[in-house]
Amino acid sequence: MMIIRYGVGLIFLMVLYLIAWPVPIDPVTWQPPPAPALEGQYAVNDYLAAVEIIGKDDGIGPEDVDVDDEGRIYGAYEDGRIIRYSASGENLGVFADTKGRPLGLDFDSAGNLIIADAVRGLLSVNKDGLIRTLATEIDGIPFGFTDDVDIGPDGMIYFSDASEKFGIHDYRADLFEHRPHGKILSYDPVSEKLTLLLDGLYFANGVAVDPNGQFLLFNETYDYSVSKYWLQGPKTGSREKIFTNMPGFPDGISTGSKGIFWIAMYTPRNADADALAPKPFLRKIVFRLPLFMQPAPVRHGFVLGIDGNGNVIHNLQDPDLESYSPITSVEEENGVLYLGSLIYPGLARIKRPQ
Repeated sequence: MMIIRYGVGLIFLMVLYLIAWPVPIDPVTWQPPPAPALEGQYAVNDYLAAVEIIGKDDGIGPEDVDVDDEGRIYGAYEDGRIIRYSASGENLGVFADTKGRPLGLDFDSAGNLIIADAVRGLLSVNKDGLIRTLATEIDGIPFGFTDDVDIGPDGMIYFSDASEKFGIHDYRADLFEHRPHGKILSYDPVSEKLTLLLDGLYFANGVAVDPNGQFLLFNETYDYSVSKYWLQGPKTGSREKIFTNMPGFPDGISTGSKGIFWIAMYTPRNADADALAPKPFLRKIVFRLPLFMQPAPVRHGFVLGIDGNGNVIHNLQDPDLESYSPITSVEEENGVLYLGSLIYPGLARIKRPQ
């Protein structure tokens, strides 16, 4: 009898907890298409099992990686540090510390490191490590989650604000709510003009500019899609989805060689998360449960290489639970792919497939 009373009391407390805690999200009903199986063009393989780890235990979560014109490697860590490594992987010390959460990295033609910092906004760091703030808001609305950055051949800076509502520490809330809070913007370093290119996006994440500057590609993580936004030509200013119903959650995207754009796949699709999509009330309840009771990403190294029309050309994976994952960025330099991760304690690199 005591056990039964204890069980009923526990259930009562759980229900009271779920009812009493205000829900910080306002989810909507949506229906994702059935997730494609990891077969055929997405067949599981172990290409990424051969990665070399750089900077092991130097810090947590080098979300993005970039390489300067001298071959030195830069990683953006969770605690705000940008650590610089030699081409051979030797730690050369802290290049800069944003005191925020640096995510996207890209060097401009003058050697300045442009940073999308989730907390501090769009930043520029010169060769001496001095930090300058370029932008923190547009039209009076602060950036909520400055995420990725890429620079066009004309020097124009393109970057994403993943969510104007939820910040870096609340990114799960954006997933559970599934409302379009994201933006793609441009910043002209000459005129210092900031322009909103697109808004109403479902967690606008990675940004990559075509080498000729004709278009840019961007990921919407919670829409499982990649879109093309035209910068030149008769379609200038228009947007078209070129890759939908992806087999995972797309994170960073970057421009590679031979017409390839590299997409970091944070984790494969989650059947439980997809099942919750058309049930907003249930999502409110699940969101308030302890993390171990919620749908969770799996450790699975995953990178796709696509062409400018969204066709899959390369499929690189490592399903091992000890794999370098979750992968959040891929940068190609001189035939090598440099990988970043949100939580892994180090960078990785591997030779580019032919």
